[in-house]
Amino acid sequence: MSVSVDEESELPAGWTWAALADLVASDGVFADGDWVESKDQDPDGDVRLIQLADVGEGSFRDRSNRFLTSATADRLRCTYLESGDLLIARMPEPLGRACLFPGSDGPAVTVVDVRILRPGKSGVSNRWLMWAINSPQVRQQIREYQTGTTRKRISGKNLAKVRVAVPPLAEQHRIVEALEEQLSRLDSGIGTLRLALKRLDGLRKRILVSSVPDELPESWQMATVEQAGTLELGRARHPDWHHGPEMRPYLRVANVFEDRIDTADVMEMDFSGVWDKYRLEPGDVLLNEGQSPHLVGRPALYRGFPRDVAFTNSLLRFKASQRVLPQWALLVFRRHLHAKRFMREVRITTNIAHLSAKRLKAVEFPIPPLDVQEKLVQRCDELLSGVAAMDQEVQNGLRRANGLRAALLERAFSGNLVPQQPGDEPASAVLARIAAERAAKPKVKPTRKATAKKVAVPRAAAPADPAPEPTPAPALAVQQEFDL
Repeated sequence: MSVSVDEESELPAGWTWAALADLVASDGVFADGDWVESKDQDPDGDVRLIQLADVGEGSFRDRSNRFLTSATADRLRCTYLESGDLLIARMPEPLGRACLFPGSDGPAVTVVDVRILRPGKSGVSNRWLMWAINSPQVRQQIREYQTGTTRKRISGKNLAKVRVAVPPLAEQHRIVEALEEQLSRLDSGIGTLRLALKRLDGLRKRILVSSVPDELPESWQMATVEQAGTLELGRARHPDWHHGPEMRPYLRVANVFEDRIDTADVMEMDFSGVWDKYRLEPGDVLLNEGQSPHLVGRPALYRGFPRDVAFTNSLLRFKASQRVLPQWALLVFRRHLHAKRFMREVRITTNIAHLSAKRLKAVEFPIPPLDVQEKLVQRCDELLSGVAAMDQEVQNGLRRANGLRAALLERAFSGNLVPQQPGDEPASAVLARIAAERAAKPKVKPTRKATAKKVAVPRAAAPADPAPEPTPAPALAVQQEFDL
């Protein structure tokens, strides 16, 4: 396998190439976490189990709350973590992300999908190495070393081969200081942009909820969904209809988002004899019948694209009556979604929330005059368009920030972020000491970590005749003397 590291490229003075495994001194650790099964975990345990979800890009996420007992950790021969250990994710996403373990109140171990790298008391800075692994240069190598089809991962053996350009130790510290100063400013800006997205999302919801007043004017009528139009459930899917003479595309929950139909993955089935019943027409409003509780009832207006398409029974179709504009119906349903009105009607089966046609028909549906409907829809569209424009600008800012972050990391680990100092001890001398320490350390044959395996117990043999009782020793000993 060819890895995109140009070993012939010119490095700054004092730098040298090294594999990750070559950066670990004799007192360090470079090993996978532990194979811990769910049955091994104990919520009352005293050993914390660090999960893959805890490993972020440059930051420890601290998301999981799982534990083992000390006895289980000892039985599995777990590797106990130390503060400052480098944790590398062996599975996406993204693959190879790395962070430092900040330590915990008690002992901690990690799972097998996380690689532990502890350079030891060598000439390598843990923080520098963490950022180096998160850099585009190293991340590209990890992607080329990854294996698997559906679940991409990198083996510990391949991760050990990944090469980094190592600067002198003094320069490592200067790189970390300069890089983290820049990244802290960038992260502050990213935080502001993400806060803006949350506020825009809240503004969008307020616009939709306030577009339909709670107290209706005199010219309005309070009806129900059933009185405002017709409601139909789509066609059920069945293996017998995967093939047939009248194959047609259909929409399902995965295609219907809020006021948007995604056509990236449209499936087909046979609609022989029932095509006209389930064929969508422009102006139909589709609502998710089955979804997570806060998304059930998510509506979208079918505007004629894709053409000649039907819908399945994971969706409900609303056809507005003559006194209701389809756009107004969409606005009412979006208002109910964000006001959590649909959540009061759901029923949950097998972890999926369902909004039945029967329960939806009874939901209130305000109907103003047609001209008022048109004005309110137009006004709401104008406000939402302004929010969407601001949202797009914030998203563009986040993309630029991510690009700037990658550029900073690439610059830092190609020797262009801080100046080199001729008096620094070259990295080659440090790596030579590490290699000498490892060579001088006695070889210890690795032992396989214990796993819980069933031990075959031999079948008990048939009982034998009892052994005779032992002859008891004499209570008194008598010494006799004989004449010679």
